[in-house]
Amino acid sequence: MQQYVILRHDHPELHWDLMLEEGDVLKTWRLPQPPEIDPASDETSLDLTAEALPDHRMVYLEYEGPVSGDRGEVSRWDRGTFTLLERSEDQLVALLTGEELAGRITLKKQDSENRWTLNYTAFF
Repeated sequence: MQQYVILRHDHPELHWDLMLEEGDVLKTWRLPQPPEIDPASDETSLDLTAEALPDHRMVYLEYEGPVSGDRGEVSRWDRGTFTLLERSEDQLVALLTGEELAGRITLKKQDSENRWTLNYTAFF
């Protein structure tokens, strides 16, 4: 199974990096907040903006600490495995099973080159 990680990153402003294993790189999207849903709420899904970032090295699946080039620090918020259901140039659908998340993500590319939307639907 393929692995994923979500890192809390404090530079240049606080955000979360969603990283999905693809071959020998991590496809990466910047999120304004973690895709978490309070199980006590009536909500079952969440929509977030996502910015596609350059591919990252596989080391980030396990790494926590300072980022080179004085680019802040990262700490792991979640990690686990995923099953890819659909992948095209404009969309990615996967099932996540992690320490924090268990659900389906749908990433859809928007008009601009790096702008995506992320929908997370929890399995609870």
